Amino acid sequence: MSTSWYARHVARSPTTQPTAVPRQLRADAADNRRRILEAARAVFAERGIDAPLDEIARRAGVGNATLYRRFPTRDVLVAAVFEARVAEYADAATETLRAPDPWAGFCHFAQRVFAMQAADRGLSDVLTMTARTTEQLEDLRERAYTDFAELVRRAQAAGELRADFVPEDFILLVLANQGVLRGTGEAAPLAWQRFLGLVLDGCRAERAHALPPPPPAQRYAATRGLVRPKARSAP
Repeated sequence: MSTSWYARHVARSPTTQPTAVPRQLRADAADNRRRILEAARAVFAERGIDAPLDEIARRAGVGNATLYRRFPTRDVLVAAVFEARVAEYADAATETLRAPDPWAGFCHFAQRVFAMQAADRGLSDVLTMTARTTEQLEDLRERAYTDFAELVRRAQAAGELRADFVPEDFILLVLANQGVLRGTGEAAPLAWQRFLGLVLDGCRAERAHALPPPPPAQRYAATRGLVRPKARSAP
């Protein structure tokens, strides 16, 4: 096991280590962490979560060694940057269940997620990844899936959402919007809004044509990490 930062920099002889120095070191470490996270948010938003970590260190004004001391792996850094945003995504799914009209709730959730993707390319990557996850992120995505699945059930019971839509289909919609955003870029930054309108019309129950059957639920969701369906009992 490697020596901890505390052991290397703070836990020294009291005869040679003034009490004010550890406090200053801790303040410096906290400031470095803050600047790294701010730089990572900006770089990931612009270039996605595979952006070079060297660029993050440069923007934060720290050395690579400092970045890796605070965040030993890219996965740890991604989780620290995006846990709050994934919580926002999960909260959006929960909030839609309060809508008196489940179809309006479905439309609002789709619009909210598409807009979040448009504002942050890194978040779009996080919502569609299987790797670089943490227990906290996984719990948030589990909650989002559970609430969204209930919203789907209600919208279908109301006769508004097509009966053959499955919660895992939302993975396809997010991936497709990710492609729209990457394909249009700065040339047409609001093209996702038109795409959203086309998507929602395609999800309506009225005059819907039958779709090909979806893959088995577990295999469907396992291709990407957006939602993680619970095990379903056999009929």
